[in-house]
Amino acid sequence: MSYLFPGEPELIGPTQPLVARIGDDVMLPCHLEPAVDVVMMNLEWSRSDLSYVFVYVWRSGQEYARTKHPSYTGRTSLFTDEMKHGNISLKLSEVKLSDKGTYKCLIPKLNKQTFVELVLLSPEVLTVIYNKGGVVLQCQSKGWYPEPELLWLDADRKILSAGPTETVRGPDDLYTVSSRVTVEKRHSNNITCRVQQKKSNQIRETQMHFISDFIYIQIKCNSVFFFFSFQMISSISRPVLVLLLSLLVFLLV
Repeated sequence: MSYLFPGEPELIGPTQPLVARIGDDVMLPCHLEPAVDVVMMNLEWSRSDLSYVFVYVWRSGQEYARTKHPSYTGRTSLFTDEMKHGNISLKLSEVKLSDKGTYKCLIPKLNKQTFVELVLLSPEVLTVIYNKGGVVLQCQSKGWYPEPELLWLDADRKILSAGPTETVRGPDDLYTVSSRVTVEKRHSNNITCRVQQKKSNQIRETQMHFISDFIYIQIKCNSVFFFFSFQMISSISRPVLVLLLSLLVFLLV
């Protein structure tokens, strides 16, 4: 059995934003130190931009679903076996784009609260530029924490020599990385842009296939492959090309 004394418990959450991808199952960390049994306490998970409704509420030893926002129905739960040890972490299943935001973990009885910021990885933005004797590829990805690594790979998955990776850290502490590589026009080319964060085991890849005057862009997003084919990109007007690339990004978000 746990007691509130001699040490006053503190509600602990993450010190940095939690990064996820659409479709992931994620845990929003929240626990008491020192451990206190919270099974019979009222517990609340809410989001700053949702008024008068909750993400999850626990009352009298069970979930209280009457005040839950409809978009979270069937997707939120607590780790009930660990609540006696002060664990109030929230499991959020099948993350949606609309789930991004700041979440509050609250224990009203103890007047303790902490916050968790959930951010979603943005898809890669890929630009294709023709030069004499070669093709310049640019890859950009944003919404990362900690700082990720950007690599260009050839058809044999070997690292290509490319220009330095540009890294920008935004006011939200999230990183945007971008890089360019020049490849020769050959009969067949396979180029991959990979952005990875080893600590969180996050990997995003965009594959380019060059066959004669065709360019095939294959983007892997949440285990689904999207295929796009552009023939003679140089003949497409710039506004139309920008529109096509914008549509590609919209579909992946």
